[in-house]
Amino acid sequence: MARARIDLKRYPAFGTLTWACIVLLYAPMLVIMIYSFNELRSITNWGGFSLAWYWKAITNPQLHAATFNSIVVALSAATLGTVLALCAALAMSRGRRLRYQDTGFAIINLPLMVPEIVTAIGSLVFFLAVGIQLGLLTIIIAHTVFCIPFAYLPIAARLQGIEGYYEEAARDLYASRWETFRFVTLPLMLPGVIAGYMLAFIVSLDDFIITNMVAGPGATTLPMAIYGMVRTGFTPEINAISTMMLLVSALFVSASYLIGRAGDRKYNAQ
Repeated sequence: MARARIDLKRYPAFGTLTWACIVLLYAPMLVIMIYSFNELRSITNWGGFSLAWYWKAITNPQLHAATFNSIVVALSAATLGTVLALCAALAMSRGRRLRYQDTGFAIINLPLMVPEIVTAIGSLVFFLAVGIQLGLLTIIIAHTVFCIPFAYLPIAARLQGIEGYYEEAARDLYASRWETFRFVTLPLMLPGVIAGYMLAFIVSLDDFIITNMVAGPGATTLPMAIYGMVRTGFTPEINAISTMMLLVSALFVSASYLIGRAGDRKYNAQ
């Protein structure tokens, strides 16, 4: 007997609760975006429309260095994390059934389940124990570990949706394992790889807790610079920086989702 589908929209007050959660999550962001265009220095009194705070944020030399560090860290961590996630996804989906495969899957996704502060403290203790000097290198290592599950999930989901007979046909045509991966598997799973990379990049770019814990002198990233500015006084310049970071994050997350969807539609059409 088939189970009846559960329509959550029919439950009383479901729509009200949904809109309440959306307002609680996004209303503060909307307020920050609005007051980033405030002509006055005040963050509570509106004095007219102005782009002066955006110009001040863009021309701030301290933010230039922090932004450069953030981009270097995000590019490095996203690249390494995506490569490791790709290898893990291939091993879990295309390799032989491992004896402790479920445990391996749990370990790969452990950073998603463990509180971020625990990951940050564990990373700091590890670096101090092995004698690695804190700096950009330690941030990249910590971010790489943290970004692996974010890259792994889209890649694994894409790989599981690809039927194995494509690779079997390539092997029947005398293609080597590397040729099969290069010309068949990788092109088919490329949308998932790109989506995972973009998601890992933006997660690394926006991270503060882990970065603040494992960063050394001179290794200031953009979130750390913003936090330092907030401690000395909240100004519309901070609103402008936060708005730009929010827009970049929304752009990358949306692009990651759309690329994954486009890849699925193209594969289903084939």
